[in-house]
Amino acid sequence: MCGIAGFIGKEKIDEGRMQETLRRMHRRGPDARGFWNGSAGDVQLLMLHSRLSIIDLDSRSNQPFIHEDCVLVFNGEIYNYLELREELIRRGIVLRTNSDTEVLLHYYLIHGEHCVDYFEGMWSFALWDARKSTLLLSRDRFGEKPMYFFRNNQGIYFASEVKALQSLVGKPFEIDQNHLMRYIINGHKALYKTDQTFYKDIREIPIACNVSIGTSLTMNYRTYWKPEFRPNTHMTSEEAIEGTRHHLVESLRLRLRSDVPLAFCLSGGVDSASLVSIASKIFNANVNTFSIIDTDHRYDELDNIQATIDDTGCSSTKITLAPSDHHIDRLESLIEYHDAPIATISYFVHSMLSESIAEHGYKISISGTAADEIFTGYYDHFIMHLAETRGTAHYERHLEDWRNEVLGFVRHQDFRKHDLFFNDPGKRDHIYLNNDEFRAFLKKDWKEEFSEHPYSSSLLRNRMMNELFHEVVRVILHEDDLNSMKYSIENRSPFLDKQLFEYAYSIPSELLINKGYNKYLLRESMKGILNDSVRLSREKKGFNASINSIFDFSNPRHRDYFLSDSVMFDWFDKDKINDLLHQQGYSNSYKKFLFNFISAKIFIDRQYLG
Repeated sequence: MCGIAGFIGKEKIDEGRMQETLRRMHRRGPDARGFWNGSAGDVQLLMLHSRLSIIDLDSRSNQPFIHEDCVLVFNGEIYNYLELREELIRRGIVLRTNSDTEVLLHYYLIHGEHCVDYFEGMWSFALWDARKSTLLLSRDRFGEKPMYFFRNNQGIYFASEVKALQSLVGKPFEIDQNHLMRYIINGHKALYKTDQTFYKDIREIPIACNVSIGTSLTMNYRTYWKPEFRPNTHMTSEEAIEGTRHHLVESLRLRLRSDVPLAFCLSGGVDSASLVSIASKIFNANVNTFSIIDTDHRYDELDNIQATIDDTGCSSTKITLAPSDHHIDRLESLIEYHDAPIATISYFVHSMLSESIAEHGYKISISGTAADEIFTGYYDHFIMHLAETRGTAHYERHLEDWRNEVLGFVRHQDFRKHDLFFNDPGKRDHIYLNNDEFRAFLKKDWKEEFSEHPYSSSLLRNRMMNELFHEVVRVILHEDDLNSMKYSIENRSPFLDKQLFEYAYSIPSELLINKGYNKYLLRESMKGILNDSVRLSREKKGFNASINSIFDFSNPRHRDYFLSDSVMFDWFDKDKINDLLHQQGYSNSYKKFLFNFISAKIFIDRQYLG
């Protein structure tokens, strides 16, 4: 896990901009830093790297890594590098390090840009091949590792973070007001509906994509992997359970590889608890867990967290939430590091986990991200499942299970209707919930309709893939990366494994939900591994928190903080915001809106007011 940056184009980046960029990348890689300058005719090249040492801690693995006229800067991990390394040795290749970096470069020398087809991991990398006078930029399949770019008439600049990109370019970037409105009014699930970012003219290298750039400075894009739903209609439930167990265990086996200590983020859900239990019981790992405790009963998962701790005997560090004036300072600091508003209050809270993990001496955290989107995890998944199984022999049983086991937990009124998607399968009002009401706070109207990417004709699987690649997981990964990097921590997500994903998306949708359980296959696959208190728990709380656990609106300082002079009040009605702060008992969607508002307010004022 590291920071990378670079340039290809006509200008010569001066020493001051280069050193400032390396300085801004320090948290991403505090263990070493380096740079490489080169040229191809009149085209100039610069590659920068800051290293967080995880695999092969020796300086021989520092970057930029150079071999046979190729120069590599790499952020991430190739988890299956040991297996790939053995293949290189069988080919007679002599390796000078024990790193995944060297393996990556040699696989490129053999397979060209198709090297990524062999990698199980997370990455963004830039590789200059002097033999072809071509720069290759690549990003992993799920978007775990970031790469931003900016281009002008001088050339193409790239970096892991906006702040590094800005120092490399040598000028501030202009805020994209449209994207800011998208975030405040429609919420975090709208952030990856387009390729826009919070800054005009800054984009991200697309996920699962290679971009080759020659001396003409043309960017040629190639998508090397596409997610698909290919159901194996002959698969039985027993086969699906066994396959789920095999692929998840194998994924975690690879992601436990490290030359430094690692820790687990543990919530009360089946996802993270399964990973902790596999690590402890199957791999006999020395498991250290970190958890957030929210005393708000809607988000309090202490009982389930404690059940996993007691069952595995793992060590535990718990952080209890309470309103505090220090939270304002934390939020400001996070927004400054993210170069953007914080997407949700969950990732304000998540930063506390990253900080605690770093304070205890760990350099890696493992989390349960994406299990909901791979095995079903949300209440609308139940009724989409009912819509898809209607007319089958099992429909009446699924409907009865939903009524008896699920309905009592569902608060959203739409999701209490079992036939919601029967006649209106495109209904998505719940995703940008109450956005029409939030627009009423604007002085000038702004509106953007909801859209979905067409991945599959399956209602349920198409929804899940939109959540994974556009609405939920992409946001989580972005926030995880920055929260972790702020404290020089690498975050790993075992559910985001190519083999596991492709297996899960070969399972017939009928098998995903059973006996009133979402994630039925995951739960059954963990029988005898995960304690039953968590494995069989039906109530979904998720990694979340209430804004009232962070801000106390009866405290004048907290209330006034929302209302202080701001560019935001050029766009939003201050009196309406004030009235909202004085209300009692507003819904969760309004609490999310308030968090988005204050997060955007801090961000925009830093840009315009300093």
